[in-house]
Amino acid sequence: STNMKKQLISIVILIAVSFYSAAQVISSAQIDSLTELTLKTFDVPGIAVGVIKDGKLIHAKGYGVRSLRTMQKVDENTLFGVASNSKAFTSAALGMLIDEGKLKWDDKVTDYIPEFKMYDPYVTDAFTIRDLLTHRSGLGLGAGDLMMFPDSNYFTKKDIIHNLRYLKPVSAFRTKYDYDNNLYIVAGEVIARVSGLSWEDFIEQRIMQPLGMTASKASISRLPNRNNIVMPHAPVNGKVTTIDIEWDEDANAAGGIVSNITDLSKWLIMQMDNGKYGEGKKLFSEDVHNDFWAPQTIINVGGPGAYNTHFASYGLGWFLSDVKGYKQVTHTGGLAGIVTQITLIPELKLGIIVLTNQQSGAAFTAITNTIKDSYLGVKGFDRVKQMHERVVKNEAEAKKITDSIWAGIAVQQKSTAPKADINNFIGTFTDQWFGEVVISVKNGQPWFDSKKSPKLSGILLPFKGNTFVAKWNDRSMDADAYVKFELDENGKASGFKMAAISPLTDFSFDFQDLDLKRMK
Repeated sequence: STNMKKQLISIVILIAVSFYSAAQVISSAQIDSLTELTLKTFDVPGIAVGVIKDGKLIHAKGYGVRSLRTMQKVDENTLFGVASNSKAFTSAALGMLIDEGKLKWDDKVTDYIPEFKMYDPYVTDAFTIRDLLTHRSGLGLGAGDLMMFPDSNYFTKKDIIHNLRYLKPVSAFRTKYDYDNNLYIVAGEVIARVSGLSWEDFIEQRIMQPLGMTASKASISRLPNRNNIVMPHAPVNGKVTTIDIEWDEDANAAGGIVSNITDLSKWLIMQMDNGKYGEGKKLFSEDVHNDFWAPQTIINVGGPGAYNTHFASYGLGWFLSDVKGYKQVTHTGGLAGIVTQITLIPELKLGIIVLTNQQSGAAFTAITNTIKDSYLGVKGFDRVKQMHERVVKNEAEAKKITDSIWAGIAVQQKSTAPKADINNFIGTFTDQWFGEVVISVKNGQPWFDSKKSPKLSGILLPFKGNTFVAKWNDRSMDADAYVKFELDENGKASGFKMAAISPLTDFSFDFQDLDLKRMK
C-alpha cells in the first residue's frame, strides 16, 4: 500500500539523517577555537584556514598576526608564500600546453632544452617532461638545493640547469622516490621555451587571471605592494622571531607563488571540477587532469596510521594516498619561516587550506587532520596534543645531539692539549656545482664563507681531529654543519666534506652532496 511505502520512505530518510549526523561536520566556531589553540601550542604568530565543500568556500578566516613586528591581523585575503604548492601550477601549465598539442608528457627534455644534462648520459637521453615532475630522477633528497636555499645567493637559472650534470645519483633512474626542487625549475624553463611566455607570465595570464585570483602573483617580486602579506618567523635561540622575507626568483617554478585563502579556493574548486570553471569554461581537459592525479612514483607507507592508508604515491605536482577508502590529493610547502598545506578529498568535494607564518608543520597537520576527521567520521583523536607530543619528542632528540656537540666543542676550547694548526686548513676550496668556499682567519678565529651563497658564513669551531663545526651567523637557519677536512701527506687540508648536525635541519641544506677540493 502507498501508506506502507510512505512509512518505509520516512524510515529510510530517518536512517539517512541519523547516519549523516554521525559524521559530525566541524562548525566554524570549532575551527576558530582549534586554530587559536594551535597558534598557542606551536608558537605560530599567524594562520589562515580555508574549507571548501561542494564547490563553495564555506570557511575563510585569518587568525593571529601577520608579523610580530607590526602585530597587524591575518585575514582571509592575507598573502602567504605557498612554496611547493606552486608545483601543481607548473604541472597544470604543462598540461595546458599538452592540450594545445605543443608537447607530450613523455617528450624528451633535451628536445626543448638541448643543454640539459644529468650525471649519467643514459639518464640525460631518456629524461622526459614527466620525469621532471615525479621525483624519481635518481638524485638524493633535495640534491642541489643549496643553489637556491638559503635565499640571497648568486646562482642563476642557467647555473642551476648546467650544474645538474655534477650531481651524482644515489639510486637508479626511475626506481625510487626522492623529493626534488631543481627539476621543477627545469620544468618552468620548458614552459617558457614552448609558450614564449616567462613561467611567471604564463601562470599569471593563463591560470590566475581566468580564475579570478586577483591578489595572487607568480612571485613576491611581482606584488604591486606588500600591504597585506605575512612576514616569515623562525625560532632564533629558542624564541620565535620575524625573519626577512626573501625568495630566490630563479626557483619560482618550484615554489615562488604568493596567494591567499580566497584565491586558492578558486584554484582548488576548479581542480575538483576536473578543470572546469566559470560558465562552461575549461582550463585543461579531463584527460590531462586525470594525469595530474594518477600515481607516477611509489612512496612507502609506514603503518596504516589513523586513516587506514595503504598506498601513497606522487602524481604530477600532487601527493596521492588513500584515507578511509577515499582518494586524498595533497601537497605541502615550506620556505624559511612559512609553511603551507593543501588537502583535497575530491569524492567528498572537500578542500582544506592551511597557511602559516612559522615553520611548524605540526601546526598545519593538527588543523587539517582535525577538520578531515570531522568529515571522515574519525573519532577519538586529539590532533593538537598528538602533534605536540611528536614535536616535543623530536626537539628533545635533536637537542640531545646538538647539546653534546656544543659540550664537545667547549671541552676542546678548555683543553690545554696542543691545538691543530689553523694554517693547515685555510685556503680556497671548490665544489663542481656549489663553487668556492673560503676558509680564512678572522679575529684569530677560523671562518667559513661561501662565495655564491653568502648566508652560509660563520665561525669554524674545532670539534674532533680534523672535524670542525660551522656555526652560521644566521641563527634562524638551524643548519649548523660538520666540516670534515681531508689532509694531504704534509698535514695540510686537501679538501672537505660536510653534513648537517641536527636531524631537524631542512633537507634543502644538502651539505652531504658537496665535495670540496683545495684550489691549486
